[in-house]
Amino acid sequence: MHKVNSRYFINIKFRGTHYHGWQIQPGSISVQEVLEEALKVILREKVSLTGAGRTDTGVHSTCYFAHFDSSHHLLHSNKGLVKRINKYLPCDIAVSEIRKVQKEAHARFSAISRTYKYFIVTRKDPFRTETAWYIDYQIDTGLMNEACRILMEYSDFTSFARLHSNAKTNICRIYEAAWTHEANSVIVFTITADRFLRNMVRAITGTMIDVGRGKTSLEEFRRIIEDKNRGSAGKSAPACGLFLTDIRYPEEIFV
Repeated sequence: MHKVNSRYFINIKFRGTHYHGWQIQPGSISVQEVLEEALKVILREKVSLTGAGRTDTGVHSTCYFAHFDSSHHLLHSNKGLVKRINKYLPCDIAVSEIRKVQKEAHARFSAISRTYKYFIVTRKDPFRTETAWYIDYQIDTGLMNEACRILMEYSDFTSFARLHSNAKTNICRIYEAAWTHEANSVIVFTITADRFLRNMVRAITGTMIDVGRGKTSLEEFRRIIEDKNRGSAGKSAPACGLFLTDIRYPEEIFV
């Protein structure tokens, strides 16, 4: 008898330090490869995951979604299944939940917003070396928040896009962008948009740090965006401080 496949979203978190991003790459270990192997062993069937998008080598996520089709049913209510998968996975990848979704739901294309946070520490901390960017100079977050307000006036972010990325469009709608101070000398950049270009958040972060240091004026920051040229912007911030922290979907896709 032919088995009917159902579609599921799997929500995971991972520390990306030892992975070459989410997506499978020849000769390099990826989060997708490790998770597909775990699902194949536990579900006893070959599983092909489609992720919410690429992440760069060393980038982390506290909320990442992928979808897959399976002949198994009621996975979303099986807490024991999640526990078994987590026992198989290495310590730097964890499954939060598995939910059944509509057959046409797509982890990447159904998303309506994504949120990234970039973490900076201004005091050396050996416990944050893989999860934050340590800087030993002063930055003016007031100026950087002024740059955020300028950023939100625009929608074409070619100046912050990785070259030769084959993106069909460099247009993105930013809903939120702000720098905040937290305890223990931590500074956080939070940015939410409908979509992001490859390397976009790290390029924006690095360029805004130049604003905060006084190396780039607010007028120059505006010109960088309007130039639509990656060569005009600053260096990308290191991958270690970047976290994908939220992906939102329409509630109606969940069964």
